[in-house]
Order: sequence, then structure tokens, then C-alpha cells
Amino acid sequence: MASYLLRRLLLVVPTLLAIITLNFFIVQATPGGPVDQAVAKMLGIGEGAMERMTGAESDQAAGGIAESDNQSRGGRGLDPEIIAEIEKQFGFDRPLHERYFSMLWDYLQFDFGDSLFRADSVMDLVVDRLPVSISLGLWSTLIIYFVSIPLGIRKAVRHHSPFDVWTSWVIVIGNAIPGFLFAILLIIVFAGGSYFDWFPLRGLVSDNFDELSWHQKIIDYFWHLTLPILAMVIGGFATLTMLTKNSFLDEINKQYVMTARAKGGSERRVLYKHVFRNAMLIIIAGFPATFISMFFTGALLIEVIFSLEGLGLLGFESTLQRDYPVMFGTLYIFGLLGLLIGIVSDLAYTWVDPRIDFEGR
Repeated sequence: MASYLLRRLLLVVPTLLAIITLNFFIVQATPGGPVDQAVAKMLGIGEGAMERMTGAESDQAAGGIAESDNQSRGGRGLDPEIIAEIEKQFGFDRPLHERYFSMLWDYLQFDFGDSLFRADSVMDLVVDRLPVSISLGLWSTLIIYFVSIPLGIRKAVRHHSPFDVWTSWVIVIGNAIPGFLFAILLIIVFAGGSYFDWFPLRGLVSDNFDELSWHQKIIDYFWHLTLPILAMVIGGFATLTMLTKNSFLDEINKQYVMTARAKGGSERRVLYKHVFRNAMLIIIAGFPATFISMFFTGALLIEVIFSLEGLGLLGFESTLQRDYPVMFGTLYIFGLLGLLIGIVSDLAYTWVDPRIDFEGR
């Protein structure tokens, strides 16, 4: 197992290199980079208008000459020397390949540079936003797994019973409700919208959090997280519950289960000692994707609605601003976490079923 883990860890390096390389050259080929964004702001052009321009049009806007002295200062264009200074400021005065290899060398040292449009380093921005993303992703994933797996097992055991039918209807309806609409409904009902004012509307903790005792801090923390997590998990039960149910149904009908029952084993012992081990393999296989999606991408709209500044919102804002250091830095961190969680998933395979031998493969 040790050599297998070593090979997987070594494979992380070329995988990250491929991810960063592919995205680097795709982004570089996209018009409306940070230089264009900065020039547009100096010319008084809105970001939306700038993004709709072609490359030639943005260059013309950046280097245009005033037709009249009566025009505003933003309409007079910019001197080429100013544009060259902006390019130097953002590091775009160097050739593409030089910027690429410089970025790779910095990333090997976990140096992600500074944001182009924020007065912080990329690492500081990530560290500041990390508590929100960890809170939303971790608790949502745990709730979904701790509810869906027991529910799926019970539905498999009581297949076609009234319990199986009405729970199927409940999770299907929940799956059909968009998380952001449910979040708005929660705000209207429980966060001072139109009915009750039971929960806070913004932030991960209260302003006086540092002044609270340790148990008050815990209560305050979960008080702020209740509505965002409810909004995130509402549609997350259906897929995992039905996957668990179908996986257990498939295993229950196999010959080894009948043999275990014939030997006098109790239904609970047969279910959790024999069936559980085999049925859970497919559930564990989907954990990395579920966790990463809840951690980073699934929380974007929830972060916006509840004014929570997490990594999902940071990545989205950086993409709109063409803040390349933040974009590539967060992508690097997301990719690294995803690969490491995949390795943890393999370890969970061997824990659930010791017969799996990755070393032999």
C-alpha cells in the first residue's frame, strides 16, 4: 500500500501541471485581460462594454485620440507610454513563455503572488475566505451523507413499502427545488423578510464574536450557518439516497446474502457485516466529487445571497475582473485538494473492504 500511495502522490505533480498549463494558455487567449480591464476603467468604460469589445476594438479604445477638447478626460484615450506602464505593472511586458515558467516555479514554492486588483496576496485572500467555504462544504456534505445513507438503506430494506414511496416523493420534490430559490424563501420567512426574524442575514459570525464565551461562540456559529446549510442540502439528498438504495438492493439479491441468512445470521448482521461492505464501494467512489462540488462550486449563489465571502465567490469575482493570480492560485489549490481527497477515497476503499488490494494492481 505504501508504494501505491507514493505513486499516487507522485502522479499529483504532472496532473497539476497539466491542469495549470491548459488553463493558463486558454485564459491567455481570452480577450479582456487585466490590462484591458485597467485601461477600460481609466477610460470610464464599463466592464460589460469592455467584455463585448473585440481585441481590435479594445486596443482602439485604449489608444484612441481625442477628437475634441470638449470631450471628457475619460474619452481622450491613453498615451501608449501609460499603457506600457500598466502592462509592466501587471507583468505583461514579458513574453508568454517567460510568464508561464515563472508562474510554475513560484507555484512549486507555494508562492501565488499578489492580487492585481486587491491589496492582498493570493494566499491571504484564500486563508481569509477559507473558513466560509470549509463551513458550508463540510457541514453540508456531512449532513447529506449522514441522512442519505441510512435513509437509502432503510428504503432498500422496505422496498415498495409506504415508507419507501412517501420518502421518494419527499426527496424528489426537494431535488426539484433550486437551492437559491429555497434560500430566498428561508430569508423571507425566517430572516426578517416578511414573517420571523429568527436568524441573521449575513456573515459567518456576529460582530461581537470575540467577546463571547466558547459555548456562545459555537451557538453563534451554527446560528449563522443554519439557513445557508439548509439551502445547500435541500436538493442534495435525492442522488445519494437512491444510489445507496439501488446499491443495497443489488447486493441483497446476491447468492452470498442468501447463504449468510441460511447460516442463521440475523438480518441486521447480514445487512451491516456483509452487504454494507460491498454496497458502500460505489458511494465512497463519489465522495470526492460531492465534497469538492459542495466545497467550492455549489456554494456560489448561497454565498452571494447570504453575504458570505467564500472561495466560490472569490473565484467568480476574480474571473470577472481577470485577476489572473487569484484565478490560477485558487485553481491550483482546488486541484490539489481534489487530488488529495481522491487518494483519501482510495484509502477508504481498503477500510470498507480489506479485500481490495491497490498494491497488487
